[in-house]
Amino acid sequence: MSTPLARLGTRVAYAATQLPRLAWYVGHSYLTQRLAQAARGQDAAAPPQRRARPFDQRRLYADMTELLAQDLANVEAGIYPVPADHDGSPATLLRRSWLFFADLPDVEARRRRNASREVLSEQTRGRRPDYYLRNFHFQSGGWLTQESADRYDTQVEVLFKGTANAMRRQALPPLHEAFAGRDQRGLRLLDIGCGTGRLLDFIKQAWPRLPVTGLDLSEAYLCHARRHLRRWSRVGLVVGNAEAIPAPAESFDAITSTFMLHELPPDARRTVIGECARVLRPGGRLVLVDSLQRGDEPDYDALLEHFPQHYHEPYFASYIGENFPAIARARDLAHRRDEKAFVSKVMVFDKAA
Repeated sequence: MSTPLARLGTRVAYAATQLPRLAWYVGHSYLTQRLAQAARGQDAAAPPQRRARPFDQRRLYADMTELLAQDLANVEAGIYPVPADHDGSPATLLRRSWLFFADLPDVEARRRRNASREVLSEQTRGRRPDYYLRNFHFQSGGWLTQESADRYDTQVEVLFKGTANAMRRQALPPLHEAFAGRDQRGLRLLDIGCGTGRLLDFIKQAWPRLPVTGLDLSEAYLCHARRHLRRWSRVGLVVGNAEAIPAPAESFDAITSTFMLHELPPDARRTVIGECARVLRPGGRLVLVDSLQRGDEPDYDALLEHFPQHYHEPYFASYIGENFPAIARARDLAHRRDEKAFVSKVMVFDKAA
């Protein structure tokens, strides 16, 4: 049992890492909004944008605070250590900040033109699924370039005001349950759509000897992930499509995915969940972290409806109405629970033992 002094030390360590990080990205978010307003004000030819209903910012920050309190509670419960976000040196942070802001004018120009298929070309056509070849969020390069990979984490953290990593970490408590009393060295975990490797980093912080595999369609993002995860052993990164996971049946004890399902069309979502069921071992666990859905938190429904209008997210409208427990049940996965984490939700499924 930890002492009051030890708990105080944990809380001080958590605050010392998370609060400056939060302030950094909240500041980026504020400046981004101001720059976007200025750009729209200078462009008399731009069509008026449909606005979301004003949202109570106090509620937003209250829910962010609740997420961070849960994150800290997980640390105090011993589920994972005080998180190291591994954002890089001050010079790295400044370089990524510059990359982020330098891309904003192009993002705003694409938004005005609704230009979302710039990455679809004769060179890329057929090499990846058609639904993947888009400028998601109107960013330059889609998911295909090294510059996009270097910008991505800044973009996501700015969007979520510095809470993206904390939301990702909420995938760890369901894994902690599944791994309890088991030798991590004998288990295997697969992270689909692993992107730049942030979730895998937190998983390795909690279970450093756990063999993990990251699967993603982007060579550029996996190159970034490889650098980000170089401190860890027993990490494999594979270029591949989660609609056809390149692994035998019953290969993994756990599968995770964060912020990917809403970028898949409905048929691809079903195929991916079916593949997860195929490669999970009996008794295995599937943990999905993605956006809230319609009705999860009614006060947020208007924001969810507005999101795909402001960002290029062509499959988001179908995602927020999707019935994931029914999809999983049809593939012999039992839905255990959903847990809200700020604007995301954690969905937990088990394969029968």
